[in-house]
Amino acid sequence: MLMSNKSKAAKLHYMANSFRMLSPGDHVACAVTGEKVALEDLRYWSVARQEPYASAEISVQRELAE
Repeated sequence: MLMSNKSKAAKLHYMANSFRMLSPGDHVACAVTGEKVALEDLRYWSVARQEPYASAEISVQRELAE
């Protein structure tokens, strides 16, 4: 039986300019809002915290909260 990655959260390792897939899926959840972010739309993450963000604004908001 073939497994589909549709509607499955991926597990990623975030690096400076890219990410590596640890577990297959089609999206990740924003660490702040919980919003699903499709992997092809993922542009913002923290290497230090190893967490994804839905937008640049949310990424800055998270950084300022620390």
